[in-house]
Amino acid sequence: MKIGIIICARYKDCGGGKCFRSVRERKGGFAVYPPAEPLEIVGYSSCGGCPGGNVEYVPEEMVKNGAQAIHLATGMVVGYPPCPNIRRFKAFIEQRYGVPVAIGTHPIPKKYMEVHRKLPFWQETKMSEIVRALMDESEDIKKDYD
Repeated sequence: MKIGIIICARYKDCGGGKCFRSVRERKGGFAVYPPAEPLEIVGYSSCGGCPGGNVEYVPEEMVKNGAQAIHLATGMVVGYPPCPNIRRFKAFIEQRYGVPVAIGTHPIPKKYMEVHRKLPFWQETKMSEIVRALMDESEDIKKDYD
């Protein structure tokens, strides 16, 4: 399975350590892939900054490189505020490029989850509905990703 990852531009200098670790460990957004199925990252880029200019063309490059799915990184969920365009990005990429888009890469770190659960924005935007796979991890795993 070949995968592209799009991160939030706030973290454009991120080395991707948690994302790549979660690929290896099949945690968070990558838990859906069978352990025996090889995963290959074929693209890693930022959204380009609000309102997401790179989302128009970066997925095309990923698909040309064989991407069969694109993951919008967990940073788009746990940054504050969470990405206001995440649902739009998912819908656009799936419609335009015909590949499934998963929201999330690594598990939500415990320290972020504890804060977000207390903030009204998290509930108002119904973020927990779109990141269920990231929230299914145990508290120990969430802490391990702090």
